[in-house]
Amino acid sequence: MPSVELGCSTEKLGDDVANELVEWFNLVDATYRGDLRELNELNFARFDAKVEQRWAQFETKFAQLDAKIDRLAAELDAKIDRRVVEVMAHVDTRLAQLETRLTKRMFGFWIAQAATTAALVLGVVRLLGH
Repeated sequence: MPSVELGCSTEKLGDDVANELVEWFNLVDATYRGDLRELNELNFARFDAKVEQRWAQFETKFAQLDAKIDRLAAELDAKIDRRVVEVMAHVDTRLAQLETRLTKRMFGFWIAQAATTAALVLGVVRLLGH
């Protein structure tokens, strides 16, 4: 601990008085240092408590936000699932309609092809039969 030195001459006051003054100043300085240390510790304790309180508030808000995100994700997932089911049902309907149209056209083509083949066979038989 640094000591306080008086700037006045010890010859005027005397060595005992000067030493007492120096000791008194050092004692006052030590007292103020102790008070300052105590005040700093109290301020730090208040600051630490405030940080802990804010951290607890942050954790609460974060947990609420996490729960909200989970809820929104579940809702979005359900919406996507419903939409996929709707689209798949629409695709199935459209594919069934396409299948029906293709089957009708295919039978029409086969009938036309069979008639054409029968006509060709009859034409060849007539030509060869003469």
